[in-house]
Amino acid sequence: MQPLAPHTFIYTALPAEAKPLVDYFKLKKRVTVTPFAVYEHDGVCLTVTGLGKTAMAAGVAYTQALFMPVAPVMLNVGIAGHQSHALGQLYQADKIIDADSQKRYYPSLVVSPPCPTWCVQTSAQPQLDYNHAHLCDMEASAFYETAVRFTTNVGIASFKVVSDNADSPAKLIVAPQASALIGAHLAPIGAWLNTANAMLAYLRTTESGLAKQLLQTYHFTANEQVQLTALLSRWVLVSNDQPLMMDESSLPNAKAVLRWLEMRIKDTDFYL
Repeated sequence: MQPLAPHTFIYTALPAEAKPLVDYFKLKKRVTVTPFAVYEHDGVCLTVTGLGKTAMAAGVAYTQALFMPVAPVMLNVGIAGHQSHALGQLYQADKIIDADSQKRYYPSLVVSPPCPTWCVQTSAQPQLDYNHAHLCDMEASAFYETAVRFTTNVGIASFKVVSDNADSPAKLIVAPQASALIGAHLAPIGAWLNTANAMLAYLRTTESGLAKQLLQTYHFTANEQVQLTALLSRWVLVSNDQPLMMDESSLPNAKAVLRWLEMRIKDTDFYL
């Protein structure tokens, strides 16, 4: 029986954050993959990227190019600090701020959050003064900025568990504690994944037909194929699955197709 190709992608920075998820989903390490620790089983793929924005962005891009999924669900799970939130509380990011670039991202909440939501601020260095009203981490902005290149934002989420605060600073955290904090919330995280996958299952079926038609007509590089699946996912959502009225005679190559899709999506978004 052919193994189920991954459609759910989970990204953690630390092995300790990954451990309870690996156990919960019964994931097995792919020993042939060396740039990152990648675990996979039954449609779920987890990647341990390492700390920081650069590592997270690289890990997301690497596994998406490796598997080239159609309309994947993409999830970032990790620990975060806060000024006063109780240790062990789970939050879903409803806003992500990059402290260095000041870019702001607004993840979709179309899939009902299974926990309270909060703003996450991502910094290049640990924030140990605990004077922020936001949850503080080192990866969420890079995860989101990269993930939206590969799927619709409906299927993207970042979950953070409070691991430290002003009364219990980060220097007290040990690996088993980080694992336990994540492990206490596997049920709501799993429930969110199930709902998101059910929502995107339709996209995978519909978009696969559109992608197949275009791939037979044009030559797309591996990177362009990834862009194509992400754009088609977005089109199906914003257009309510309207057909693409494409004049192929005016589109000489794959790059022209991608530009045309971007413009169609932009125009449709504007009129929604």
